[in-house]
Amino acid sequence: MSRTTEIRERLFSPVGLHAVGFGILAVATILLGIRVALDWRTTSSSNADAIASRQAELRTLQIQTAPLRGLDKKVELSRKQIDAFYEKRIPPSYSDILARLGELQTKSNVRLARGGYTQAPGSGDLTEIRMDFGLSGEYVGIMRFINGLERSQTFFIIRAMALTGQQSGTVNLRLQVSTWLRPEDAAASGLPIAGAPGSLPAESAPAGDANGEGF
Repeated sequence: MSRTTEIRERLFSPVGLHAVGFGILAVATILLGIRVALDWRTTSSSNADAIASRQAELRTLQIQTAPLRGLDKKVELSRKQIDAFYEKRIPPSYSDILARLGELQTKSNVRLARGGYTQAPGSGDLTEIRMDFGLSGEYVGIMRFINGLERSQTFFIIRAMALTGQQSGTVNLRLQVSTWLRPEDAAASGLPIAGAPGSLPAESAPAGDANGEGF
């Protein structure tokens, strides 16, 4: 019997066939293990990317919603601050505005020429009262009056001012000033509404002007 015939007989014998089958199964098992490992690695990488993406989205949402945290408390605090501001800085009536201007006039030793008063059109929580008047006196007194307006407990805003002349040490200044009243107080003042057909600015004198030569 030749060597080739002997090998062929051993290979096709039951033991040989079993060995060949076992080898094929072993190779298939190794290949399957490699495939599973590759698939697991790919899946793990995808899961890690998905988790990282979700974490980034969560951080973005946390940043975006941060200003909304405690919003109810912030709204309540803002409401209290607004109420306190109205109580302390908004005059209760039109006559109170005149009285405050009269006090500033006396303390500053200046003279207020007659001026016009109107309500600003529109509605809301407060109504703007616009004043346009002349102011004359020494420079120091006028600066004291302006400083008093800015520091007044009553809320005044100086919209514009312009020098209209100077004679013998007396400075003449025109002022445009605004303050605000609650709508019901503004309605009770009887002041005309700016821009309304046929309306003219009301004229008045500040309280405390003994000569009646104020506004």
